[in-house]
Parts: sequence; C-alpha cells; structure tokens
Amino acid sequence: MTDFNLKEYIEERRALVDAYLRGYFSKPFRPLPLYESLTYSLFAGGKRLRPLLAISAFEACGGSAEEILPQASAIELIHTYSLIHDDLPAMDDDDLRRGKPTNHKVFGEAIAILAGDALLTEAFYMFTEGDVFSPANLKRALRILASASGALGMVGGQAEDILSENKEPDEETLEFIHLHKTSALIRASVTVSPVLKGESEEKITAMEQYGKNIGLAFQIVDDILDIIGDEKRLGKKTGADQQKGKMTYPALYGIENSKAKAKKLVDEAIEQLSVFGQKAIALKEIARYIINRME
Repeated sequence: MTDFNLKEYIEERRALVDAYLRGYFSKPFRPLPLYESLTYSLFAGGKRLRPLLAISAFEACGGSAEEILPQASAIELIHTYSLIHDDLPAMDDDDLRRGKPTNHKVFGEAIAILAGDALLTEAFYMFTEGDVFSPANLKRALRILASASGALGMVGGQAEDILSENKEPDEETLEFIHLHKTSALIRASVTVSPVLKGESEEKITAMEQYGKNIGLAFQIVDDILDIIGDEKRLGKKTGADQQKGKMTYPALYGIENSKAKAKKLVDEAIEQLSVFGQKAIALKEIARYIINRME
C-alpha cells in the first residue's frame, strides 16, 4: 500500500463526517439564533482531525467508516464546543477562527456560550446512536471520552493554561497543559475505536499511546506555527501566545528544540502502530502530516 494517498483519504472521510453532521442538524430548531450559532461554528471549515482519527483507528481494527460515523462525528461536536468557548473574551479573546469571525463576534457572548453547551451535551447523545456496538464496549468508550473532555482532561488543561499565563514556563506545568488541553481529546479519539471494536488490551494501550504522542506533537506544532506560521493559511492571527504570556514549548525550549521534540513524538507514535500492521497506514500518514505542517 505504498500508493496510499493521504489527501484523497482525508477528503473522502471528511465528506462522510460532514454529510452525517449536516443530516443530523438538517432541521432548524427553536430558538433559531442558537441553531444558527451552533451550525455556524460546526460547519466553518474544520479539518475534522479528531473524527478522522477515530475512523482511521477503527479501520486499523478491521472496521468500516460507516459503522463508527455517529461516534466519530460526536467527537467533532466536543472539539467545536471547546473552540467556541476558547475564543470568548474571558478566555483567549480571539476575533478570528478558521478565517471567519469567531462565534461570539457574530451571535454575542451569551448565545455563543449556550451553543458550546449545546454541542457538548449533544455529543454524548450522538455517541449512543445506532446499535452496532455492545453496551459494555459503548459504556467504556463513553467513559474514556467523558474523562478526556472534562476536568481530568481538556477542561483541566484549559484551566491550567489560563492560570499559567504570564508565569515563568516550567517543564512539568507545560507538559500538563499540553497533555490535557489538546492531547487528551486526540488520545480519546483513537482509543474509543479499539474499545468499541472489542480489541485486546495490548491494541487499546498501543492506540492510546499513539494518540497521546500525536496529540502532544500537534500542540507543539501549533505553538511553533503561532510564531512562524502564515495567518492566511492558519485562519487566525499569529503571535497571540506570546502576547498573552502563554506557556508554550518554544518559550521554554526554543523553536528548533521544539521541532525536534515534535518529530520524536511522532516517530514514537508510529512505532506503537506495529501491532496493527498495514491496516494502520492512514494513522501513520496522519502522524507525519502533523509534522509536515511546520514545513
């Protein structure tokens, strides 16, 4: 499978996720501004990285994209909620997201907050759609996703990120922020797949380690791109981390050492996939894609 085309693969899987989400939210509900706010951010042109990872991990376990579409798409709802809340004036106070005005700039802070709340809640409802998976596997996967999304995962990392602004960066705090704020949901995205499929503990652990590593690498690359990236390509302003006194890898280690750290994490992540054989080709290429964003 040396002729694997990552671009085509991403486009095909992303189209599946987009079609599922558009079908799910095809009927407007009252109050209309809440529906418009929610769908504005959900369909603002995201990469769908997390559902893509869930699908790729499920395929590595011998499953099909269609089987896990509700669960994979549900993870995108959680990610979108986090972006809406991250952009709020009380958080990162951003004006642009994916090249468009942030949600609160269009719909106001109150509706933006409620849209985020609605997406987070709906995600767990969506995750239980269908009857493909056993109740025991679904329960375990739900608990993994909930833990990664809450105080012990993404929310905890976001809180630490805010509390650490304008403080001298240190290795332990920096790793805590990145492992929780970004890596936790990415790790959960791939881990729920072997759990739902009923795979061995060896494969579940390997996938979890893969997700942890690429999640950390993804955030390190984001930190780097905030310094050297192109605003038009990123769809948001650069230099925000330094302006807000954020604790980042480049701030502590410098850009070149941060690049080396991210590459090492990706190499280690790819090694974890050996137990899946050639079925994990998409996961390997996605990991390399994360690094290639720096080029």
